[in-house]
Amino acid sequence: MFDESSLFGDALPSENAELSAAFERWQNTTLRETLSRMPERDQTFTTMSGESVDRIYTPLDNSQQRYMADLGFPGEFPFTRGVHATGYRGKLWTMRMFAGFGTAEETNARYKFLLEQGNMGLSVAFDLATLMGFDTDAPQALGEFGKCGVAISSLKDMEILFDGIPLGEVSTSMTINSPAAILWAFYIAAAENQGVPPEKLRGTLQNDILKEYIAQKEYIFPPEPSMRLVVDTIEYAAERLPLWNPVSVSGYHIREAGSTAAQELAFTLADGFEYVRWALRRGMDIDSFAPRISFFFNIHNDFFEEIAKLRAARRIWSRELAGSFGARDPRSLLMRFHTQTAGVSLTAQQPENNLIRVALQALAGVLGGTQSLHTNSMDEALALPSELAVTLALRTQQIIAEESGVINTIDPLGGSYFVEAMTDRIEAEAYHYFERIEAIGGVLPAIETGFMQQEIADASYRYQREIDADERIIVGLNGYTDDAPIAIPILAMDPQGYARQVARLQMLRLGRDNERASSALSALEQACRGTENVMPYLIDAAKAYCTLGEMTDVMRKVFGVYQETAVI
Repeated sequence: MFDESSLFGDALPSENAELSAAFERWQNTTLRETLSRMPERDQTFTTMSGESVDRIYTPLDNSQQRYMADLGFPGEFPFTRGVHATGYRGKLWTMRMFAGFGTAEETNARYKFLLEQGNMGLSVAFDLATLMGFDTDAPQALGEFGKCGVAISSLKDMEILFDGIPLGEVSTSMTINSPAAILWAFYIAAAENQGVPPEKLRGTLQNDILKEYIAQKEYIFPPEPSMRLVVDTIEYAAERLPLWNPVSVSGYHIREAGSTAAQELAFTLADGFEYVRWALRRGMDIDSFAPRISFFFNIHNDFFEEIAKLRAARRIWSRELAGSFGARDPRSLLMRFHTQTAGVSLTAQQPENNLIRVALQALAGVLGGTQSLHTNSMDEALALPSELAVTLALRTQQIIAEESGVINTIDPLGGSYFVEAMTDRIEAEAYHYFERIEAIGGVLPAIETGFMQQEIADASYRYQREIDADERIIVGLNGYTDDAPIAIPILAMDPQGYARQVARLQMLRLGRDNERASSALSALEQACRGTENVMPYLIDAAKAYCTLGEMTDVMRKVFGVYQETAVI
């Protein structure tokens, strides 16, 4: 990793002797007298990640900090204080509510509802069959239709999903990974059918396969061909879709699996650096693609720890892209990220409490400088969000933006002794993990040996044990409980949706030009066996109305299917 000291010189003096003496006096007099009369609560004061928190923070905790090297100004290196010089005074974050359930028709109606309520961008949740590359009517998909997202099995479904929504005017994020290139091909083809050329499309493809092996486990192909597909999308976006982010490096799912904040940051950034290395090996220039790599972070319950994590993330990314990878375009150094409040923090007990949790998490995301934000709905521990719940979740963001005053100044917590000390600590922890990953041989060997998976499992176990022992209180779960019945509306999906989706698939296979479809699949297979970029072949297959399952099966045939080695 890059040694930033070569750029910025020696550190500032480590201590202020006068302040140190004053601090010692305070401890021995005022503090000691207070503790003798009123002892502190009998608990361990730690962050949610288990890191101890001092009683008070002073300039002594930031004595090594160099303002220009470590903080700087918003919109300038190292971007600790934000990527835009005007913060939210110039433009608010994008309020991008994640949505998808049942059929394409049902989700299309929800998108139109959200846009009417002030949603600024669309974010597609796909069901498990789609995430795993199966058509809705595949035997492996039985029972999973529309439960965790919308079912998309063909270009026809994608056309219905965005019917009446001008794709040249909205920004769309798609949470899809193993078959991401295929779903992106459907989207590009659907836009062309609306008359929108690829170069006008704006949005983000999650497309982060490395975190699937680490945490979410929705992988299909082995790592090497999967990384090839990611680089194919990065290359195609650089050449044809200049406004599109072809990969969103996602710490969110790492955190949902139980990681600490520092682990989320370290493993996410390590993955991001690995995508950069693979694209460079393809022969791409760093500044041709780095500006379009984006990130996706989780915002959990520990308010200040989450803010510090986001500030550290920007600083590390900019230093490494400049120092280790030689990026020279200032846009390559900008870490732009979406954040989502922590789904794993929601409780089925007293679900209304989730409104307060989400509000605090959303505020932390804003104070951390996010570019885009999804707020979870209060009912998500019970079901997919109802219209009431999702409206309240969106209103949470709007109240923060319009009523709280936190947007009036940039990085309002910058300079806080506590926040700056925590930012430095999380950054140091991330670099410690980088060193451990490098010692193993890099990201792929670390995944294959189960290093990151074991670290997350250990952190998850510690946190759950604290809850089970009542050492950490979750309101409504193991503290302040009651037996009141749950009385919030629950979303009900169309019970005939599955039958209609299957019937549509059958009609599509019968009504399309099957000779053209067969030819497109054969060409795709040859491209997969060679070294060409597969995106043009996927788009041709999408336009021939080949299905998701058919295209994924071609790739399964060529690339194989990944089987994880269990690490105990």
